[in-house]
This record gives sequence, C-alpha cells and structure tokens, in this order.
Amino acid sequence: MTRKYPPIALALIGGLIATPALAHTGLGDAHGFAHGFAHPLGGLDHELAMVAVGVFAAQIGGRALWLVPLSFIVLMTFGGALGVAGVAMPFVEICIACSIIALGALIALRVNPPIAAAMGLVGFFALFHGHAHGSEMPAEASGLAYGLGFILATAALHAVGVGLGLGVARLGGNFGPRAARAGGMAMAVAGVGLLTGFIPA
Repeated sequence: MTRKYPPIALALIGGLIATPALAHTGLGDAHGFAHGFAHPLGGLDHELAMVAVGVFAAQIGGRALWLVPLSFIVLMTFGGALGVAGVAMPFVEICIACSIIALGALIALRVNPPIAAAMGLVGFFALFHGHAHGSEMPAEASGLAYGLGFILATAALHAVGVGLGLGVARLGGNFGPRAARAGGMAMAVAGVGLLTGFIPA
C-alpha cells in the first residue's frame, strides 16, 4: 500500500520554493543543488546529528523508522525557509551541538519515548539545522535546487543511521546493546566537543 505523507511536508517545501531567494534560474540550479547536497555532508555537526536521528528512529522501531526522520526533514525545510528569508533564530550553533548531545544520550541510554515525543524532539532540533543550511546558501545559487540538495543529503544520512541502528540491533548476545551504548556515548561526547569548540564543526 502506498504511504501518504503529511500535507504539511508538501506545504513547507512549497514555502521554501516560494521565498524570494529562489528566483535564481538557469545555470544556478545545478550549482545550487551541489552546494545544498554538500552542506550537510561537509560539517561533522550535521553529519552526526542526522545519522543519530536515523539510529534513534531504528531504536524506537515500528512507524518511527520513517516518521521520526520525516519530521526532521519537514521541520528542517521550514527552518531552511526561515534562513533563506533572513529571519533570525537565536543560538543556532549551540542548539545544533546540543542536538548531538541529546540524541547521543538517548541512544546510549536506550530511551524509547512515544513516537510523537520523538518527532517533536527531532523536529525542534531540525529547525536549527535547517536555518543553518538556509542562511548559508550561496547568493548565486537557486534556492529550490539548493533546498532539494540538502533534503536529499539529509535523507541519505538518516538512511545510514537507520541502517546502522537496525544492524547493531541484530548483533548477537550483549554485543549489540553495548555497541549502541558506546556509539551513543561517542556521539554525545563529540557533541560536547563541538559545543565547547574543542572539535571543529
């Protein structure tokens, strides 16, 4: 059966398309897509957080496998639209680092909250990740192509995280839970390093 995604996802993507910065056309489309796709992959902070979202979703299981990453992408798109439009958000870099600490701790402690709570948590942090993406869009880039690029890169990182989470869960004995705890702790420590500036983003 074909899954129907929430209409708000389409509406928010449409909002990103409609922002003034998206008036660029022509050669900027390919340029914008490449920049957008590279942005989440070029920063350790974004990479860790988006992989952690996938691992966290796999840890909860069931519908969370797609609802939790989808909520991140939807709210990230909205945050990206705010960034493109020049709407200021406070503590963006701090909240990005805190997202890694929080998700890493949840993974390490094997916390399985209700799906709605997990969606709300990752959606909150996604606003800040999206704002960072949008505000750093090159002036010459097409906003639509740039937005599609960072959405696809984010989805790919979520898929990597889901795959890691499911793979670790299938390991025999106590090794799987121990590996998950170790991975979550490593993410949380890396988040602290990013927050303090000890580890460059």
